Amino acid sequence: MGRTRLYRNGELVDSDFPVADVAQHLQDESAIVWFDLCAPSEEETALLRDELGLHELAIEDAFSERQRPKVDRYPTHLFLSVYAVQYADHEIKTCEIDVFVARNALVTVRESEEYDLAGVQRRWDSAPTLASSGIGFLLHGLLDDVVDGHYAAAQQLDDDIETLEDRIYDEKPHVGRKALQLRRALVQLRRVALPMREVLGSLLHREHELVDDAMMPYYLDVKDHTLFIAELTESMRELVTNLREAEVAVQGNRLNSIMKKVTSWAAIIAVPTAISGYYGMNVPYPGFEQKWGFWVSTLGIFGLSYFLYVMFKRRDWL
Repeated sequence: MGRTRLYRNGELVDSDFPVADVAQHLQDESAIVWFDLCAPSEEETALLRDELGLHELAIEDAFSERQRPKVDRYPTHLFLSVYAVQYADHEIKTCEIDVFVARNALVTVRESEEYDLAGVQRRWDSAPTLASSGIGFLLHGLLDDVVDGHYAAAQQLDDDIETLEDRIYDEKPHVGRKALQLRRALVQLRRVALPMREVLGSLLHREHELVDDAMMPYYLDVKDHTLFIAELTESMRELVTNLREAEVAVQGNRLNSIMKKVTSWAAIIAVPTAISGYYGMNVPYPGFEQKWGFWVSTLGIFGLSYFLYVMFKRRDWL
């Protein structure tokens, strides 16, 4: 996959050229350059500092781990920090993407190859007529791909929560550990997805002069997606919070049902225990050493036990 592109007058004129040639292309004021740095070397870091004249604080943020999604404005450029996400096996994996937005250059800095830029390039190639919008067009493709990843992860997480919610009423739900995993994944998703509303809102300010009239509807569409994701994650947070409470309530009801059954059978078993214990004493009793005494005690055991069984059955204890 190529890591460089060169646009001139709204047309793609070159791609996959060496990153070392970026400085030469930037001398052309009509050129718009994009290049990607993945775990950049010292030489590539020097390119950011010397050729592009990027602010040292922005470069420091780009190589610092776990920045909050944000937009910083510097005299000659903007600095963005966003996160691409992947959801699998009830876990959220994030990849930090730092973006430098200069007058005629867009630089993406990824911490690893876990985030594939192929989706971003497909978005650029699918709308060549918008390339005349320059940097705003390139940045939109990146943000749209990142936000779509957030949306896909939120949808999958929502499906898993609903599936787990349906399993609460199974005989052996075992939802406790998975509920904690889903809650942890939701917290991670919210941490990187919710600030995107502020990022898009900041970029839409006219003072940046980044989004022209042609790109404005597309940026508003991405912002709408971020608002929808925020609403979806908010509803999921309530579901996950209530999930454990519902499981505890179901377990309590199931325990009450079991206690009713145990109590009912204990009462039934107490009948033959009491009668046989009484007639087992070494004292004369009615029917002592008589056959009818044996039959009376036996019928008493079965009769009273049956009576208790029918009574508990009618009350739905058994």
